[in-house]
Amino acid sequence: MKRKIITTKDGSTTIHLEDWNEQYHSTHGAIQEAQHVFIKTGLHHLQKMFNPVQIHILEIGFGTGLNAFITFLEAQKHQVDINYHGVEAYPVASAEITQLNYIHQLKAENDRATFTKMHACDWETETALSENFKLTKRQQFFDEINDQAKFNLIYFDAFGARVQPELWTVEIFQKMYEALKKNGVLVTYAAKGSVRRAMQEVGFTVERLPGPPGKREMLRATKIN
Repeated sequence: MKRKIITTKDGSTTIHLEDWNEQYHSTHGAIQEAQHVFIKTGLHHLQKMFNPVQIHILEIGFGTGLNAFITFLEAQKHQVDINYHGVEAYPVASAEITQLNYIHQLKAENDRATFTKMHACDWETETALSENFKLTKRQQFFDEINDQAKFNLIYFDAFGARVQPELWTVEIFQKMYEALKKNGVLVTYAAKGSVRRAMQEVGFTVERLPGPPGKREMLRATKIN
């Protein structure tokens, strides 16, 4: 599939898949989307509501590492203890990673080595990126996930249902529900009615929330029991 690096409206870059006309992040702003959907509406919400001592995060679609890197920066800023699992079936090539401008856009030059280490470290192995942030990259298909009551928070950042509808099914969200602990939260940029209904069918309590720039709504799902 033909791929190219493009610049989104907030100045940050992402990868565009030409055959699908799909991107790894929103063309309205890659960094803005990550900060709104996953940090503000996910991580900050979880901390405010439940204040867990340690936060276990599962990311569905590790991709460029942007969500993981921004979460790492948040962990250092607020001294939060985070154990992060990023699942990706098709890892992004290092040649593409070096073309992304997240370090510059986030003014994170002091953490450049950490971003590099995130992508260079071994898969299927826990890597300590700091005293309070551990990363495990898992190369697997999403339907192979079988974690049980392990995570507090899921970043669901798969490619959209328009191009990969099989990733937005009742079967996949059942796996997400089982992977979460009680009071666990799942956040995603998606807002389709079919996605919301699939979440509700497996037991999630689902909220429609204001979306990131360029998107009217997004979804947040909570495992109450």
